[in-house]
Amino acid sequence: MTVSEDRPAAPPFRFRTWWYVLLPGGSAAMIAVHVTANSPLLSLCTMGAVLAGALAMIGFGLRTYRPTRPLPWYLLSASAVFSAAGAALRDTSDHALHPIDDVCTLLAYLAVGLAALIWLRPRQVRSNYDLLLDSALIGLGALLASWTFLISPILHLHGSTANTAVAAVYPVLDALLLTLVAHSVATSSRSESSLRLLHVGLITVLLGDLGHSLAKAGTLAIGREMLMAPLLATYTIVGVAALHPTMTGLGAPRRIHPHHSRQRASFIAVALIVASLVPVVGSSLGTLDRVVVSSLFALLLIGVLVRSERAIVRSSRSERRAQYQADHDMLTGLLNRSALLRAVNLNSERWAEQPLCLLFIDLDGFKMVNDSYGHAVGDELIANAASRIRRVVLRDDMVARYGGDEFVVLSPLDRQEAATLAERLLGAFVRPFELSAGEIPITASIGIACGSPRSTESTVYDLIRDADSAMYHAKEYALGYAFHDDARHAPDPVRYLASDPARHSANEPGRRIWRTSPRSTSTAV
Repeated sequence: MTVSEDRPAAPPFRFRTWWYVLLPGGSAAMIAVHVTANSPLLSLCTMGAVLAGALAMIGFGLRTYRPTRPLPWYLLSASAVFSAAGAALRDTSDHALHPIDDVCTLLAYLAVGLAALIWLRPRQVRSNYDLLLDSALIGLGALLASWTFLISPILHLHGSTANTAVAAVYPVLDALLLTLVAHSVATSSRSESSLRLLHVGLITVLLGDLGHSLAKAGTLAIGREMLMAPLLATYTIVGVAALHPTMTGLGAPRRIHPHHSRQRASFIAVALIVASLVPVVGSSLGTLDRVVVSSLFALLLIGVLVRSERAIVRSSRSERRAQYQADHDMLTGLLNRSALLRAVNLNSERWAEQPLCLLFIDLDGFKMVNDSYGHAVGDELIANAASRIRRVVLRDDMVARYGGDEFVVLSPLDRQEAATLAERLLGAFVRPFELSAGEIPITASIGIACGSPRSTESTVYDLIRDADSAMYHAKEYALGYAFHDDARHAPDPVRYLASDPARHSANEPGRRIWRTSPRSTSTAV
């Protein structure tokens, strides 16, 4: 008998660690040759070799990992080609081809911007504009710095020509690109290694553009080969980013927490530092420069004020939410035990000189329902019971879930009003509960204790203890509700009422006996 075994599929190719050292090392060597070479032809060849290596790495990454959204990588490849073409034309052509190299460079900017927008679009946070506001502040700070240190000197140095206007556009585009990079950094995670490498590459090319602009403005004197080194390094970094397995996540939807703003704080701080330098640098600016700088400075300050106000509002909302969760029961929305114990102190002025009654409510037969139908149905019953209690009591009454199936109502009532409220609460449990498991009849037993808010802080504990004792008395003798004083002096309510029928009157409803049937109907005796 011949046993055929299927060969296991070959594992996908994975780069070893030394590849990530060898590839950047080789590119760094070629970049060094580009910087030190005096021959324009050799510099052009090294730039072509670095570009070809980067495109090969991007193509290999796309073929190996097959991302579901490859468009950003194609756009980054196109941007690398356009930027290299523009740089080559500037180095090898005369002024007759000068508009063509600018067109290639502008197309490179456009491709990078589209790629960034594609991978940033799925990372938007609905109904939250803090991310966009922070990115706008960073962009305004960068634009303010660009005008003060780059655009204005370029315009003053070269006059009003078409070439000067194009040269002044590049710092504006760099400010916009920096805004996109800052927004992407703020919405990225540590696990997205490929995206973080792209951030490093884009920041590197921005530094190279800054050097070009400073040289154009006459502030920095540096060779063209040295200025091209950041662009070549960016090609290599983008290629290595395409070889990392996380490259498949570029452009994929990702959940962004709306309150993670610590990553953006450093960028906003830089924008404010730049703004603080404007009064020092702006002393020699002309009228147009002062108008532009003042407008950008005002927009930046307004944005910072709006951002601060939103942060304060969000912090206040978070504090209120935390306080609500600390004081309320999550299942019923009623106050919890700790909030109840603070009720007298919080309402001491409003309840001053008024009698105070506490009604302790316990559901009869809840354990049987919980054991028979499960905790989910039990929770459903608790929530419905809390809703019925809340509809009966007044808005200013304190209603709390004391624990399990026990509820407490604390209100400034006299004895007569407390008895009336207890009757209404018992009436709310006459109708069976319509739950997911069907109609379930449930009755309640209520214990009532009365005191005064002028007493010591232990009054609340005393009221709870006395009302709890009265509730057990009412449950044991099927009274429906009972006052603590009556329960203490009348251990046998049937014998007590039989010996003195006159006490069973409307003037003392606390002594009324409620006999409850399994169908949750209550009849007064």
